[in-house]
Amino acid sequence: MKSSTVAQLHKNFESLVQTEEESGIEFWMARDLQPLLGYAKWENFAKVIVKAKTACMTSGYDDSDHFLDVGKMVDVGSGAQREVPDVMLTRYACYLIAQNGDPSKDAIAFAQTYFAVQTRKQEVIEQRLAEVERLQARKKLTVSEKQLSGVIFEKLRDNQSFGRIRSQGDMALFGGKTTQQMKKKLKVPKSRPLADFLPTITIKAKDFANEITTFNIKRDELATEAAITHEHVKNNADVRKLLGKRNRR
Repeated sequence: MKSSTVAQLHKNFESLVQTEEESGIEFWMARDLQPLLGYAKWENFAKVIVKAKTACMTSGYDDSDHFLDVGKMVDVGSGAQREVPDVMLTRYACYLIAQNGDPSKDAIAFAQTYFAVQTRKQEVIEQRLAEVERLQARKKLTVSEKQLSGVIFEKLRDNQSFGRIRSQGDMALFGGKTTQQMKKKLKVPKSRPLADFLPTITIKAKDFANEITTFNIKRDELATEAAITHEHVKNNADVRKLLGKRNRR
């Protein structure tokens, strides 16, 4: 494909992109893409859209999140208009449509690459944001563990008590599994802490339970290892229940 052709096609596709004001999500209108992808009749293009919707659902996504059926007013002559069906398409939807086209056509071949690259960029960005969120949660957990450890030491004057109490709390959060059992399950190296391999939501759960325990130790003036352990176990068990309810929704 000539570089001039690529440049023109890129310009054409970019000129059609629109942005939803409230969410900032980019989208294309199907009837705008139709001629660009070489489809003369809407009926033929509509069949491709149906195939793309099926591919979307097969991939495990809700097609309504990527294909939104709407109406569009078109001129029919003498100043009159009528409404015709149209579809708002996300980048991913456009990618799926392009995948159902004939790659021997320059516009289709370009669209397949164009939307694939853009979709991959979005996936990379989302992955990076998830990694940043996890890193922030991990740092916050470290802070809450230091705070809890400090409060426990003030009350008990025992350097080993925090480890024992944390272990009991973890068992409550992990449904009865010990830290070592969880490390084995997640294949955590012996020299690495379990929290480095936990899902972000679990890291946040541990952090939340720590904060509640720290607050309640101070508020209720808990001063024995048994009382603090009971408190921490209860808080972790409660957080586990919350996670269970969230997953059932």
